[in-house]
Order: sequence, then structure tokens, then C-alpha cells
Amino acid sequence: MLYVIVVLAIISFIVQLPPVKGCFGELTVRILLKFLNKEQYRVINDVLIPAHNGKTAQIDHVVVSIYGIFVIETKNYSGWIFGDENSQYWTQVIYKTKNRFYNPILQNRGHIKALQGLLQDYSHIRYIPIVVFTSKADFKKLNVKSHVIYSLQLLKTIKKYKDKNIELDDLERICKIISTANNTDRTARKEHVARVKELKSVTKMRDK
Repeated sequence: MLYVIVVLAIISFIVQLPPVKGCFGELTVRILLKFLNKEQYRVINDVLIPAHNGKTAQIDHVVVSIYGIFVIETKNYSGWIFGDENSQYWTQVIYKTKNRFYNPILQNRGHIKALQGLLQDYSHIRYIPIVVFTSKADFKKLNVKSHVIYSLQLLKTIKKYKDKNIELDDLERICKIISTANNTDRTARKEHVARVKELKSVTKMRDK
């Protein structure tokens, strides 16, 4: 019995670690996206592609469909969430503790710019940015027009778009372009994560 308690305690601790918590949020979305019609929707997870100024953009989920490209950013934050459409930072409140994080809507705009640069031959494409939070979050004051939703609302939000925007032949070509550009090299991905962490640490120092 003591062994079981110790194992459960270790698992509980591991699950609460930020990298692991983030993975759980992305895993939930991955599972939900599997329910989309595979003839009309193609899902590419964890995409790392070139962005401007020699940087890279890491996109949690790209859904290429005949209705447009859905660019999905997942956030596994708990607590109260406050934010505006165009403010640089949003705020997370857990009891009396406040934490700032970069506006995920602006983050997704950067992702779309990177995709547009990659898909310059397809200027007609409709891009639909979606920010997905898990049910742990509580939207207290969000002044937004973009899709900022809970994970259980994801499929319904995607299926709202019914006007055809991409031909099936182009669908395959676009997926191939993104998949080919997707950098799966571990070193490149570690460098991207390191740059993100560095930006976060600079932001915290400025706040102080």
C-alpha cells in the first residue's frame, strides 16, 4: 500500500511539471483533432518552420482543410485569465499570485506570417487562428474577437467554417510543403525552446 501511495505521489508531482502539463494540453487537442473527417481535413502536429529574421516558429497544430488553414495554439494554464485582443501580455491569477504571459493571439499571428511566407504561391488561403485553453482555465475578462476557446469547443469552432477555400489537389500539395519544411531536428528544436525561455526571462527582468 505504501508503495502505491509513493508511486501515485511521484506521478502527481511529474504531471504538475510545466513541460509535462503543456504536453497534456497538446495531447488533448491531438486526440480531438483525430475526429475530423480525414478527406476534408489534414492535421500536422508540432510544426517548426522558418520565420522572419532567421528565427523559427513552433506551431502546436496546423489543420489544412478545404475550408482554410486552422492555426491552433494550445495553453494549459489554470486559474483566472485576463486579456485583450491586442495587448502584449495577458495575466494569469491563481489566488493572490499573478503571472504574465505573452498574448497567444499575437503569438498565433506570428505563426500565420510564417505559414504565409512558406505558402506564398497560395495567396488566396484563409487562415483561421484558434487559441485553445483546457478546462482548468477560467476566462474572467477577455476582450477578444478572435477564437479563444476551451478544448471541448474546438471541433464545433472548426466546423463553423463551411465555405470552400482550397481545392483537394492543392490540399495535398500544401500539406507536403509544410511537412517538408517542418524541422524535426532535435538540436534545432532545443535551440528554439532556449530562445523562447530567454525571451521570457528578459520579460521577467523588465517587469521587476
